[in-house]
Amino acid sequence: MGAGGISIGSLVLILLIVIVLFGTKKLRNIGSDVGGAIKSFKKAMNDGEAEAGSSEEKQVEHRQGQTVDAEVVHKEQHKND
Repeated sequence: MGAGGISIGSLVLILLIVIVLFGTKKLRNIGSDVGGAIKSFKKAMNDGEAEAGSSEEKQVEHRQGQTVDAEVVHKEQHKND
């Protein structure tokens, strides 16, 4: 038994039918197109993560140079004033 209850013989038969219908050249082109799409998708994901990481680092660097002057007031005290 193969994947999902399909035997190896059935998979080979399906592969042969697909090759007859589309031809090896077209299947090769489809395979390279799908591979290129996956590769560019992965590259875009890595670029997006790197860009997000660099913008977070810039925000942290910007915050490190700031001084915050504030006063903490409890809510109960603020209501009484």
